Order: sequence, then structure tokens, then C-alpha cells
Amino acid sequence: MPTKIYVGNLPWRATDEQLTSMFSAHGDVTEARIVTDRETGRSRGFAFVTMTDASQAQSAIQAINGASMEGRALVVNEAREQSRPPRGPGGGGGGFGGPRGSGGPRRDGPWGGGGGGDGAPPRRPRQFGG
Repeated sequence: MPTKIYVGNLPWRATDEQLTSMFSAHGDVTEARIVTDRETGRSRGFAFVTMTDASQAQSAIQAINGASMEGRALVVNEAREQSRPPRGPGGGGGGFGGPRGSGGPRRDGPWGGGGGGDGAPPRRPRQFGG
């Protein structure tokens, strides 16, 4: 059964090929991927390596955890599935433009009172004395 391994504290210049080479010494590597920032494309300093055999993966974890790469001590362990709260329909709500009561912006002005979200024009404040 394939095993996914987390590799942290990577130097910024590390490459997928370097990781593949390092872990291949302990068994078959199906994938080695450094996680990069979406906007800049730069390394985020960690990666995931997938090995085909669980016992080979454990051997690699034991051998490589704490090893130095360009002066940095690598943190290597079995990757854990990231748990995220389930998303409801509609992608979470609460942003701009949502219906009233969903966390969207208030459109009722400084005097309170409604208008805006329900199609009715905003209410005007009462004029007193004059």
C-alpha cells in the first residue's frame, strides 16, 4: 500500500529530483513534490513523497528524519490526512453581497431600519420639529 511522507524544513533551493534521489535509496518512489506558493511559485519549505511500500517508507523516515540538507535538519514523518470542516452548500457564505442575515454587508444606513436587501427602498428618518 502506498505511503505518503511529509518532509519539512526544506531549504528553499531543494528540488523534486533531489527528494526523489534521497528517498529512492530506501525504496520505490512514485512521487516527490515540493509544495509551492500559488502566487509566487516559490517553495513553501515542505514537500510530500509517496513510496509504494509501507515498510520501505518507514525505513526512509527513520533514516532521513533529522538528516541535514544544505545545513537544515529535515523533519520527516508519515503524512497525516488534513481534516477540514465540511463545507455546506454555497461555499460558506458570509461575504459581500449575501442575503441579509448571512453575514453580508449591512445596507441600512446610520439610522438602522431596513431597506436594501429586500428590494424596498431605504426608510428615511423622521423629521422632528420643523
